[in-house]
Amino acid sequence: MAKENNKFITTAQLANLLGISRIAVFKKIQNGEIKAIKKGRNYAINIADVSGLSDRLSASDKKIISEAVDRTMREYGETLRLLAKE
Repeated sequence: MAKENNKFITTAQLANLLGISRIAVFKKIQNGEIKAIKKGRNYAINIADVSGLSDRLSASDKKIISEAVDRTMREYGETLRLLAKE
C-alpha cells in the first residue's frame, strides 16, 4: 500500500472507475468529498485519498491505473514534483 501513496489519477480516470461523469467528480472535488491537487487546468487525485476506491477495483482496473500513472510520471513527473512544492 505504501507504493500507492504517490500514485495519481486524472478526473477522467476516476470518473470512469466510479461510473460517474467528470462533472460529478469536479463537484465532489469542489464539495471536499474528493481531495485533489490542482495542476494548471487539471486536477490530480491521489489514489490513497479516495476512500475505499482500491477495494472496488478489479485487477485489470488496477493495472490500467498503474500504467496510466507510470506514463504520466514519465511524461510529467518533474513538472508535478515542482508544482507539488508550490
